[in-house]
Amino acid sequence: MTKETAMAETTDAAMALTFSLDGETFAIPVEHVSEIIDPLPVTRAPNADPFAPGLINVRGAIAPFVDLRHRLGMGPAAIKDQSRVLVLDLAVAGEATKVAMLADNVDDITETAMADIEPVPELGIRWPTDLIRGVVKKNGALVILLDVGAAFAPTHAH
Repeated sequence: MTKETAMAETTDAAMALTFSLDGETFAIPVEHVSEIIDPLPVTRAPNADPFAPGLINVRGAIAPFVDLRHRLGMGPAAIKDQSRVLVLDLAVAGEATKVAMLADNVDDITETAMADIEPVPELGIRWPTDLIRGVVKKNGALVILLDVGAAFAPTHAH
């Protein structure tokens, strides 16, 4: 199934949580967001993939901590006052899994009309295009809609 087909089969509008990474605004469908919490200590796993360098304890449940910045080719970020951890409910290798990721800032929940989603431009984008579902303009700025399945897959070929 292509990304265009997947988008066409969805409803006319979708709710998405917007968050910032490295000064850019990204969005993830709200149905994948379990909770938003203050940053927690990460227990580093020896020899772990840089995308999933460790684990965190979320209310007694152990969740892999993923570094979406690494997958998108961004440099590491320092934790700031406005940094938040997004706890996501995802299917990983066919199993329901809680996954945590750090966002520089959590912005808003926004409704996006499927007709407003534009394809990823061939030129001028600095991230792997297979991780992105499309872009949408909100309040004069571009919001990058992540392809959740690809962006959070355990392994990713560049």
